[in-house]
Amino acid sequence: MKLYQKLITGCFLFILLGCDKQIEEGVMKSDLSKDVEMVTDLGTIVMRLSDDTPKHRNNFIKLVNQKFYDSLLFHRVIENFIIQTGDPESKNANSDKDLGASDLPYRIPAEVTDNLFHKRGSLNAAREGDDNNPEQASSSTQFTIVQGRVYNDSTLKVAEGRINNWLAYNKVIKKVEHKSKLDELQNLFKNWDSTKIDAYNQIKKELDSLTEIEEASMTKYTYPDAHREAYKTIGGAAHLDRNYTVFGEVVQGMDVVDSIAAVSTNDRDKPIKDVRIISSRMIKRQ
Repeated sequence: MKLYQKLITGCFLFILLGCDKQIEEGVMKSDLSKDVEMVTDLGTIVMRLSDDTPKHRNNFIKLVNQKFYDSLLFHRVIENFIIQTGDPESKNANSDKDLGASDLPYRIPAEVTDNLFHKRGSLNAAREGDDNNPEQASSSTQFTIVQGRVYNDSTLKVAEGRINNWLAYNKVIKKVEHKSKLDELQNLFKNWDSTKIDAYNQIKKELDSLTEIEEASMTKYTYPDAHREAYKTIGGAAHLDRNYTVFGEVVQGMDVVDSIAAVSTNDRDKPIKDVRIISSRMIKRQ
């Protein structure tokens, strides 16, 4: 009888747990309803990932479950803007090493959505610039947390101008008729030396002229009222909208983000005293 009861109990547990299927390598179904806890040298940050960006969400969960972020440094810190981490070379880096150029050997397709924007506390996927990355795909591992600043109507207008200029430039370099210019530019980057600066500047000048024409004719982006209000009250990094993927937000620990953003840095925006992620894990959502 006891054996029969154990079998029944075991089958019941199997039915319950069987719902928690692996939906992707390193990601279980139950992970999608959890938050991410990162314990840093300066305190704990809890982040909630967005279901509107499933590729970024699942990649981040996978990395957290693999303990990828444990022991990594915040290698780039700019007060009133962002704090950045995720370079795998920062795990055992000495204090003089330049960081920020490394990640895992894949990119995540851009998932820019209408409702996610760079308000204070948002998670932003780092990426290479458009010249080497016209599809605006995200780094596999590096991300930032936006601390940001508060805007007014005048500074939001400037930020909109930057957004539209970048959008126009991206349209230009992705056009088939300009592919040769982009290829030449990318070859210059790949085989860079100081004698090629004039050739680089000439191509950029041509692309910038084409961007002016494109921007004059395209429908301009303007901030939705709700985004504008958020930027004028809690703040953020408004000029990054539409060109970078936002994939979540901080739900607890913005005081810790502020503390990290306030540390002293060198002329390369790297903290003089290391600030490290001690551990990261998926936790039950409160």
